[in-house]
Amino acid sequence: MLANPYLQGVFDAVIKRNPAEPEFHQAVKEVLESLEPVVQKHPEYVSAGIIDRIVEPERFISFRVSWVDDAGKVQVNRGFRVQFNSAIGPYKGGLRFHPSVYSGIIKFLGFEQIFKNSLTDLPIGGGKGGSDFDPKGKSDNEIMKFCQSFMTELSKHIGADTDVPAGDIGVGGREIGFMYGQYKRLRNEFTGVLTGKGLTYGGSLARTEATGYGLCYYTDEMLKDNGKSFKGATVVISGSGNVAIYAAQKATELGGKVVALSDSSGYIHDPQGINLATVQQIKEVERKRISEYVNYHPNATYTEGCSGIWSIKCDIALPSATQNEIDAKSAQMLVDNGCFAVAEGANMPSTPEAVEIFHKNGVLFGPAKAANAGGVATSALEMSQNSMRYSWTFEEVDAKLKNIMINIYRESSEAAQAYGLKGNLVAGANIAGFMKVAQAMYSQGVAY
Repeated sequence: MLANPYLQGVFDAVIKRNPAEPEFHQAVKEVLESLEPVVQKHPEYVSAGIIDRIVEPERFISFRVSWVDDAGKVQVNRGFRVQFNSAIGPYKGGLRFHPSVYSGIIKFLGFEQIFKNSLTDLPIGGGKGGSDFDPKGKSDNEIMKFCQSFMTELSKHIGADTDVPAGDIGVGGREIGFMYGQYKRLRNEFTGVLTGKGLTYGGSLARTEATGYGLCYYTDEMLKDNGKSFKGATVVISGSGNVAIYAAQKATELGGKVVALSDSSGYIHDPQGINLATVQQIKEVERKRISEYVNYHPNATYTEGCSGIWSIKCDIALPSATQNEIDAKSAQMLVDNGCFAVAEGANMPSTPEAVEIFHKNGVLFGPAKAANAGGVATSALEMSQNSMRYSWTFEEVDAKLKNIMINIYRESSEAAQAYGLKGNLVAGANIAGFMKVAQAMYSQGVAY
């Protein structure tokens, strides 16, 4: 139960309107808990129904995606796009292709995106989308056919000044390329409607590295503010996609030693330090499972199943795989093994029970909507470059990204302190992200 009756009423309405969507409920409750001191200080937001409106998407689109596989059989998937809030700019958020995708996942991700995008201080609203299509095991031809069919419908609802999707789980450069080609074919225009594009057709340098690099820039600032550092620290990172790989690269550059990575099948542990070149060869070139790593490095071990990765002793944990991957048991293992900092590279990878354990035990905790905002921040920088018909160097983009992530940490920390919640970066991120959107909604009137 929420202490504030108004906020509890908002939450009850969310559950009633969105039954059987626990991920969305979890995301909403976390934000509402943080806003209790805000509604006391700003009753005008209550009377204007700001929070009642912010939990309800402006638009939710669901559509059929029909395509033909290599065997000539017709396949049918579901496509989704939630255009959650455009108070501060066009909808912005990734597309996820994964069999777990359904309306509740899309709403959870879109709701988080509102506040994450706001924290970047760039003019982008919150959106998200995807499909229950599974790219694993599909040929390039099948993926192309699916992406073209998906974009044929999605193209009716997006645009460079309306809604700009990007990639997420299951959607990388290959998928973005197929979708962009179809959009251009249908609309007969070359525009920055998708981000994460290839460098030869409007993409931004440093976009591939952005979420992982940004995660480490944020974490580094959090550590410095508390007298700690990556230097000499043992780091465990879940996942082995773009976020995990480039977080591992940057953590190593900052002086840490990354000893574990994972995928949906299991995890590898290399006490001598993960060889990133090997991981990139396996995951980015060969598109194989992380278990192949031990064939190149026999001193490393591979273990089936993902949750055991958090039993590995570490100083810093960077969960970068998927939602709710760290539960109370895993969080307690991290605490018992001396972990002093956790920062989220994935979207909501820690359960509420896990976050409570981290806070109770003094573990520095950087929440996803702040710590993993580097990807969307650099996507917005890609949008800016597309609008100017210009491109910045890798170093220029990286410097802008680093500055954005440092500011996100500072604004979150200051917001937490201003509302009597010093050190609670979850509350700080929620409050700092909310205030900008709330003021924009208030200024634009109730009809908005």
